[in-house]
Amino acid sequence: MNAPSPHAGAAARPAAPAARALRYLIRVPMLLWHLLVHLPLVLLLITPLTGGIAVGGERLEHRLIRAWSAGLMRVFGFRLRRYGTPLPGAAMFVANHVSWIDIEALHSQRMMGFVAKREISSWPVVGWLAARGETIFHHRGSTESLGGVLHEMLARLRAGRSVGVFPEGGTRGGGEIGPFHARIFLAAVEAGVPVQPVALRYGAGGDAQTVVAFQPRESFFANFLRLLGEPARIAEIHFLQPIAPGDADGRRRIADLARQRIVDAMTG
Repeated sequence: MNAPSPHAGAAARPAAPAARALRYLIRVPMLLWHLLVHLPLVLLLITPLTGGIAVGGERLEHRLIRAWSAGLMRVFGFRLRRYGTPLPGAAMFVANHVSWIDIEALHSQRMMGFVAKREISSWPVVGWLAARGETIFHHRGSTESLGGVLHEMLARLRAGRSVGVFPEGGTRGGGEIGPFHARIFLAAVEAGVPVQPVALRYGAGGDAQTVVAFQPRESFFANFLRLLGEPARIAEIHFLQPIAPGDADGRRRIADLARQRIVDAMTG
């Protein structure tokens, strides 16, 4: 059964044209600076020679990707608030899926290789960045592709790395949290690593979920431009109680428990 997100029917009032134009006037130069100046600097520092340098117990490349992602969120007017602590080491992070910006929100807090639909790889800027961020691309509806994804996830988890997934399998307009596909949890079960649910809420108490989400028939580029002109708002990243190996019996139970914890956090 689908669970509605809080304030699912609430939509932000359309911004006044003058206010939106002013935000574009301020943010477009910020975005260009972030892409044309900050991004090349990050790329220069995440080469094989320097990316593996440890800084404060974290690889330099991971720290820089987190910083760049947090900067992109600020360009779009999001004020980040983190609750809870992301697990270190090998772990599977699972989150509700609202929009493309979910990946940037999560990457701002913890480096993880995402499982994402293959179409994202062709999106301007975001697709290229996703590939640099160790994303595992999946062709929806392909059993062969899913098998390859699970194999890659298992290899990464066994190597002590983390992965991030959106178990709903896609976005749902921000108004509900759909069922979690259990098969994707197989990699965590076989690797014997914990699963940490993460609740993503946009706006005060999650009242902007439907605003941030893709609108009906809205393309990535249209959503990107629309969000760039939206009013500043909070983005909450809630790292919830992890599900340790053995805490739940089987991948279906883990999927249901992870979803329930996210639903509880969204409505709490």
